[in-house]
Amino acid sequence: MIEVKALVKTYGSKRAVDGVSFSVKRGEILGFLGPNGAGKSTTMKMITGFVRPDSGTALVDGIDVLKDPVAVKRKLGYLPENAPAYPEMTVEEFLGFIAEVRGFRDAAARRAHVERAVTLTHLVTVRRQTIDTLSKGYKQRVGFAQALLHDPPVLILDEPTDGLDPNQKNEVRHLIKNMAAEKAVVLSTHILEEVEAICTRVIIISRGKLVADESPAKLLARQPGARMDEIFRSLTQSDL
Repeated sequence: MIEVKALVKTYGSKRAVDGVSFSVKRGEILGFLGPNGAGKSTTMKMITGFVRPDSGTALVDGIDVLKDPVAVKRKLGYLPENAPAYPEMTVEEFLGFIAEVRGFRDAAARRAHVERAVTLTHLVTVRRQTIDTLSKGYKQRVGFAQALLHDPPVLILDEPTDGLDPNQKNEVRHLIKNMAAEKAVVLSTHILEEVEAICTRVIIISRGKLVADESPAKLLARQPGARMDEIFRSLTQSDL
């Protein structure tokens, strides 16, 4: 569902992403890890078509993001870090607006998609509140709801549980795990327990380069008895 081919992105003298390649199949939940500044968010933005690579490309469901970025955006749901929203809109109004942007012109279809997203992300109790009155955790849920709204085959989630309390984190993890059979999911996170809980595969990048690509179990087997955070540190030490 996702094929990343030798992506490169440079900002000034800093090479943020340096020849990263990988693929993600339907049914996989890929944990995309790395220290701050390692190139995770930049890679995600190139896959989704929000940043143009200097070289390389990415395919989503066989569509090249450089050749047809709009078609790629139809295939994926994207939750960026600090997902933007219109603060003066209610949750329901904002999701209705997103549904219309996504091409659901029929009012009944829009309502159905909004209702599904609100229910899945447990936003029912705040659906008529304006977004600026919500807590950080609820704002994050609104961002997740807009990513799920059109039921895309690919989800790109940058820190999807950021700002959520422990119960909310578990709800989101459960939701991602339940949807994964029909989707390809890439999620960036700093919470290593999240990787062990829901990810079927882990990629770690350091200084813009891929340094590990394997299952959580194989990653832990590199250093028997070591914790995930210890292995992560050993692979990314030059960034710390």
